[in-house]
Amino acid sequence: METNLINNYVLKAIDAYPYELEEAVENLNYALSYESNNAYALYLMGQIHAEQLGDFEQAKVYYSEALANKMDFLKVYSKYIQVLLWNDDFEEAQKLINFALTVKGICKGSIWERQGQLFEMKQEYKTAIKAFKTAKKNGFNDWFISHISSEINRVKNKIKPKKKKTSKSKKGKPKKTKKN
Repeated sequence: METNLINNYVLKAIDAYPYELEEAVENLNYALSYESNNAYALYLMGQIHAEQLGDFEQAKVYYSEALANKMDFLKVYSKYIQVLLWNDDFEEAQKLINFALTVKGICKGSIWERQGQLFEMKQEYKTAIKAFKTAKKNGFNDWFISHISSEINRVKNKIKPKKKKTSKSKKGKPKKTKKN
């Protein structure tokens, strides 16, 4: 009975998010009061704190608790990595990326996309492009592949073109002309 009640609160929160934040938070608080380690409720609370409130530290707490309670909760990884990137926690993000790539069933394309974003944020543009290309290879739908292609083009535009060597003209000396 209690599990059904918790699931009802979580489902109501999912239905309310992101348009009715107050209702979503209220239902999540009810769900977490019954079961404080409910991975989906923790995940959604993390999402609210990250995307709606901009409280990345609290979002990290919720996401880490969600993963601690359910390591195979695949939805958490990409969102958690994104919060780490937004919060400039690059080393922690890299560790989570490395681990996420070993999790069975995870969308590797989205994790490689986060890897590319990490490299881009560190201004390692060529490495970022390689990561985005790997994401593209691991993509399973046209929207994602198109999105990654645009990411690659966007990062390519950040790379400064190498300056071509121009021959310096000799100032002050008249040009020699050929006499017939």
